[in-house]
Amino acid sequence: MIEHMERLVRGSDLKKENEILMKASVLDDDEIEEDDEVAAATASKIPRDISNHSELSVKEISAPYTVPHYPIELEEQKKIAAQQLAQQIALKELEERAIHDEESISNAGIQRIQHAESIDPTACLAGQTTSSILNQLDFQRVYISGEYSFGAEDPKIYQSLRRAMRLREIYMQEAFQTFPEMAKRILHRTHKSSYQPETVNYDEPPVIADPWNIKIPEDLNCILKIEDGVIHVYKTKEDFEGKKRAYNLRPFNNFIEDMKFMCNIITDGPLKSHCYKRLAYLTYKYQLHVLLNEMNELRSQKAVPHRDFYNTRKVDTHIHAASCMNQKHLLRFIKKTIKTRRNDYVCLENGKPLTLEQVFDSLNLTSYDLSVDMLDVHADRNTFHRFDKFNAKYNPIGESRLREIFLKTDNYIKGVYFAEILKEVMNDLEESKYQQAELRLSIYGRKPSEWDDLAKWALTNNVYSDTVRWIIQIPRLYDVYRANKILENFEQMLENIFMPLFEVTNNPNSHPELHVFLHYVTGFDSVDDESKHENPMFDKEITLPNKWSDEENPPYNYYLYYMYANMVILNHFRKERGFNTLVLRPHCGEAGNIQHLIGGFLLAENISHGLLLRKVPVLQYLYYLTQIGIAMSPLSNNSLFLNYHRNPLPEFASRGLCVSLSTDDPLQFHFTKEPLMEEYSIATQVWKLSSCDMSELARNSVLMSGFPAEFKQHWIGANYHREGVEGNDIQRTNLPGIRVSYRYETLLDELDHLRSDDKNWERQKRTSVTDKTHSKSSLPHKRLI
Repeated sequence: MIEHMERLVRGSDLKKENEILMKASVLDDDEIEEDDEVAAATASKIPRDISNHSELSVKEISAPYTVPHYPIELEEQKKIAAQQLAQQIALKELEERAIHDEESISNAGIQRIQHAESIDPTACLAGQTTSSILNQLDFQRVYISGEYSFGAEDPKIYQSLRRAMRLREIYMQEAFQTFPEMAKRILHRTHKSSYQPETVNYDEPPVIADPWNIKIPEDLNCILKIEDGVIHVYKTKEDFEGKKRAYNLRPFNNFIEDMKFMCNIITDGPLKSHCYKRLAYLTYKYQLHVLLNEMNELRSQKAVPHRDFYNTRKVDTHIHAASCMNQKHLLRFIKKTIKTRRNDYVCLENGKPLTLEQVFDSLNLTSYDLSVDMLDVHADRNTFHRFDKFNAKYNPIGESRLREIFLKTDNYIKGVYFAEILKEVMNDLEESKYQQAELRLSIYGRKPSEWDDLAKWALTNNVYSDTVRWIIQIPRLYDVYRANKILENFEQMLENIFMPLFEVTNNPNSHPELHVFLHYVTGFDSVDDESKHENPMFDKEITLPNKWSDEENPPYNYYLYYMYANMVILNHFRKERGFNTLVLRPHCGEAGNIQHLIGGFLLAENISHGLLLRKVPVLQYLYYLTQIGIAMSPLSNNSLFLNYHRNPLPEFASRGLCVSLSTDDPLQFHFTKEPLMEEYSIATQVWKLSSCDMSELARNSVLMSGFPAEFKQHWIGANYHREGVEGNDIQRTNLPGIRVSYRYETLLDELDHLRSDDKNWERQKRTSVTDKTHSKSSLPHKRLI
């Protein structure tokens, strides 16, 4: 190809080249053979102000200037011509990949591209001119040509990856959770996105003036019945007697088969090698992209008025409410409360109420004695791989009574102190303006009244902020409750957790406070120590929840499936009634078995941690292809399971996985008033992240969060649902279109690569390319990977 380029350049400038050679040929042989000293002496006699350099001998030198054999202009023209030819070849390769299904090909009259900074290789329709596409090539791309570059030898590899993605798509659609449109188009050639661009522009942030003023709709009085661990809805008595369920879901046995299939493919040797190569390719391709375009990205950011990393929106997508304050904040609050409310009755001891002063007198402490060191709530080197010691850090001064008084919602004082300190944290978030949080509150499943108590706590104490949404975390503590005779079987725990939600959806007037509170709940989380011993695999003979009555804790994925199954029926019921739906966002892959990540891949919209993905290339590649959100907390991992320098976050981010930074537990891991900024600051210093990298992480956090669409439109752009650059507003995100376009095109290439074994797909591509190619047959055929 290089020889071909040079031949074209020589042909275009042949006349000028001949003139130079003719001038050189008139020189005398003696002059040409002069030694260096004679040439220097001759050059010294030439005046400095000579304007016509063509009269000089080719070998004559006038210090400090050098006149080459060919004029500099000609050399520059050669370079320009070579670059233009390279662009034409790149254009042809893009056009060869501009393949659509028959419906999209028929729209050949479209003459524009949606945005000036992006090229969708699969959206380049017939009728676009060469110049209009070249105008979009505003940053340097890396292309890999060759028919079988990085290709898999066994077509079953592609089939396995596509089947895994289809399984996730089935589970996501069933639960009204998100699945990327790009992946749908690859899996289903006739799929067309239903999203329509919006013209709204939220210059002012949405504000909810009275969050608790929500109209209570009428009751439906449907029949609710829990069967084999899943609550089902029957619209009428006749439906109940005829066992005609209103909504159905994928059976548990199907989930077991899907788990087995996923376990088989993640241990398949050729597939592991293939995914490892693709991931390594993504890493090196990103490094080349940064090498070539880093300065252009920086210039794009500098050109944006007002916006920088400090005033771009960042959501803390993984933070627990009971530890959302730092240790100094908790210390100040405790001291202030002792001084101002010492006579409040705060707990019971042997049936007798005790005041706050009496509690501290029993500990032989005064407010003056307290210090951060005495609180001892910060994680240290002794908590590494010791989750039991980490849980003990939630108890100030090692006293569980103080945790009950200050950090619980359902205590003797109805969670008043906890509500006050949470509102102080919310005020800090509102002052910072550009930081939001999704706080985790606990529902344990010990009794059905927990939901009503939690909703009443929030409404009574007016615990609300536009900067905060709630996620309900469910600790996997069935074995503890069963040992203490609180529960009879696992189904009873599931009923305590989900039946109140079905009841309030069915008859909102039966739980009016809970109905209002659920408007600000975005999803469920499953929490506990993942490193606990368990049998990660189970078969169709496993005990069902209504018969799970022993003291052994169910496996992680057993918990996850029954949370998912009840959520599916609940979401269908709530969507039919016009209420908000919920998503599943569990702790997953922090420690323990890698099968946890399989459950997260199939059932969860997003996950938290995901550290074990670094050991499973097949799952990591699937998480990339389906863009599953991963909320990572390096400082938390550093104290519990993985040293900071070994954390895979920078590797995941460079490859294009949808990762964000989160704090997890500021009480245990952070020191400053803004723990999320502390997390970004340390990550930037240790891993040398650029401002573009930080903006990308911040935008990811907004995308994977559960805040309402109108909030996200104000924060990152009205059309944030759109793919590629069209979904990015640099005026709001401070993220250059170059980076967004690179991510989009790279993901599109990888998804298209999944069809390498599909002969019909390749034939359709070649047919479309033949129809669109105009008299460019002299260019060699290349295929992009």
